Amino acid sequence: MRYLPLGPEDREAMLSRIGVASVDDLFESVPPAVRMTALPDLPRHSGELEVERQMAALAGRNTAASSVPFFVGAGAYKHHIPASVDHLIQRSEFLTSYTPYQPEIAQGTLQYLFEFQTQVALLTGMEVANASMYDGSTACAEAVLMAHRLTKRKSAVLSGGLHPHYAAVVETLSRYSGAEVVMLPPGPEAAGGEEEALDGETSCVVVQMPDVFGNVRDLSALAKAAHDKGALLVVAVTEAVSLGALTSPGEMGADIVVAEGQSLGNGLNFGGPYVGLFATRAAFVRQMPGRICGETVDAEGRRGYVLTLSTREQHIRRERATSNICTNSGLCALAFTIHLSLLGEKGMRRLAALNHEAAVALVEELAAIGGVELVTQSFFNEFTIRVPGDAAAVVDRMAEKGVLAGVPFSRLRPDLDDFRDLIVAAATEVTSVEDRAAYRAALAEVIGS
Repeated sequence: MRYLPLGPEDREAMLSRIGVASVDDLFESVPPAVRMTALPDLPRHSGELEVERQMAALAGRNTAASSVPFFVGAGAYKHHIPASVDHLIQRSEFLTSYTPYQPEIAQGTLQYLFEFQTQVALLTGMEVANASMYDGSTACAEAVLMAHRLTKRKSAVLSGGLHPHYAAVVETLSRYSGAEVVMLPPGPEAAGGEEEALDGETSCVVVQMPDVFGNVRDLSALAKAAHDKGALLVVAVTEAVSLGALTSPGEMGADIVVAEGQSLGNGLNFGGPYVGLFATRAAFVRQMPGRICGETVDAEGRRGYVLTLSTREQHIRRERATSNICTNSGLCALAFTIHLSLLGEKGMRRLAALNHEAAVALVEELAAIGGVELVTQSFFNEFTIRVPGDAAAVVDRMAEKGVLAGVPFSRLRPDLDDFRDLIVAAATEVTSVEDRAAYRAALAEVIGS
């Protein structure tokens, strides 16, 4: 058994050494509701051709985002990606390269990461940015841990408008680091109450912009309130295109900005891989997770790039590491950089304007339907509506009619009964006039029947 080298005695010895009775005990922290109690309903073994047919049949049950009118957002957005982005990232020198363990010989990789950092810093209005994180949610959790280190405090206030998935990642990491999380209740109207939740033990307040319901707000007063208490303001952005239209978090006083960069250069891809953005003030750079690429000159005065800062636990003693992030999303970061380079500043602002225009046009369509209420009054390209009855059932029935209407908020927070009539919908530059008309017709038919 060349590929199964351990026998029963070996496993018993290992379990005994770590102090558990069985392999099942290693999974006791996994909630029972998400554990598999039986093997999946798949053939135990098949030939390659049979497996291909089975997988194709399973894939055929999906509704592809590009095949129907698509209004799903809530953290991942459908945008047009220029064909040149995919063409360039598939060049072998990009596609096959990995983390530069000897960075000085990977000048091409370091240069595009340097350009990526520059773009992220400009978009977020911050002074420094790192060379990417895994995704927006893990970047958010890392920002909270960074705030704890900077302030020497162990309590984080999470806004009710923070995406529940982001909040869950923060809570998971905090649970095992001994930190406290104060989670404020969500509300479809513009979130608030963060200032009242601040106290002398608060390391940071985390707020999303636009928030999970689509609300846009001015964070300047909250930033001042946090700073007056000695806390930091962490701003999370799930829709990177919004940074082309809204006042940057840095201008509003943010200390750390994290974002999901999927909207630029990266398709939906069934949920990943994505790319996390992370930016902060220069004074905090030593506590920033990940790595930073810098520009320098060599002994002959030629421009070159170096790995200026790397805080990984593999490179220094584990107890001194600021992060356990083991790699960066290099290829996704490159796709982000290529797309944004093709757009330029004017193109980015125009793209953001098109997104907002599409959302406004959709709202005007839906406002004409009796029984539909717009909950979000100030938004970018995503908003929340209230529909009669159960929103999840409405979304399901609209999907049967060939329209993916958005995300029922109950899917994000199934524990809350008060929000079961809310749908979070997004419109982007790919949303056509015909798509909006189809949405209006399907929704009117579903709630009217």
